[in-house]
Amino acid sequence: MTGQNIALVTGAYGSIGRHVASALAKRGWSVHGIGHGEWSRDQLSQWGLSAWHQEDISLDGLKSLKVRPSLIVHCAGSGSVGASVAEPYIDFQRTVVPTAAVLEFLRLDCPGAALVYPSSAAVYGVADNFPMSEDSPLRPTSPYGVHKRSAEELIREYARLFGLNASVVRLFSIYGEGFRKQLLWDACRRIMANEYEFFGTGSETRDWLHVSDAADLMVRAADYASPQCPVVNGGGGVAITVRDVVAELFALMSHKDQAEFCGTVRPGDPSDYQADIRQALAWGWQPRIPWKEGLALYVSWFRREHGLR
Repeated sequence: MTGQNIALVTGAYGSIGRHVASALAKRGWSVHGIGHGEWSRDQLSQWGLSAWHQEDISLDGLKSLKVRPSLIVHCAGSGSVGASVAEPYIDFQRTVVPTAAVLEFLRLDCPGAALVYPSSAAVYGVADNFPMSEDSPLRPTSPYGVHKRSAEELIREYARLFGLNASVVRLFSIYGEGFRKQLLWDACRRIMANEYEFFGTGSETRDWLHVSDAADLMVRAADYASPQCPVVNGGGGVAITVRDVVAELFALMSHKDQAEFCGTVRPGDPSDYQADIRQALAWGWQPRIPWKEGLALYVSWFRREHGLR
């Protein structure tokens, strides 16, 4: 079945993928998801999925689908800098190999479809200038960033060589209710356990974007997919120190203590990130949730998850 209104989200079970599915469904798409994970019928409905295909993101798995989408949002892939440093080959298999399969599926079975790829600011590595624009040098400092850059290159060359329609969204620090990893989750768990020591110096900066805003940008990016494969940054456009984020979490968790930073730097993590989002704004997109409001939403969810008042 081929349809103008069918979207396929790879990795739809993941934190970002499910929000993309929901955003597409709200805009009238019939959304199919593919990947790994168990959904209840109610959960499928809650996240806007018309169907769930529990399959590897491989060419055979994609070809086995009865649908041929007019839009693919390829959210499947690795999501951890630390894990990529520990096991770079596995990270390659989870990021680059599935991307090649999606591109070949697109070329062979639905060449008229649009592809949106959520890449990462990790492709920039250590920047010379801030905010980071889309034409900044790509000098990743982790296997995760290298593999995201490789995936981007594959997409760009398939688009150029075969006339496929694609766009790339380089996501910065994505967060939101339901995320059980990265700084916010770790910090809230430490605060709950009265553990106040954190990695780094606290002066490192990150550019935070709520996952619902990220999903909206990826939906918008579908309208700009072309053989030129445009790239756009997905961030809030504001650099916020880790110390300020953690201090806000302490306050939201009703703890009067202060964080202590041990000075140890995690391998593969550049010290600073800030997105130049002028291109995304020119596409008519705008972030709606300021970072402090987003942190409050996150902590409210975290409290409910742990039975805290």
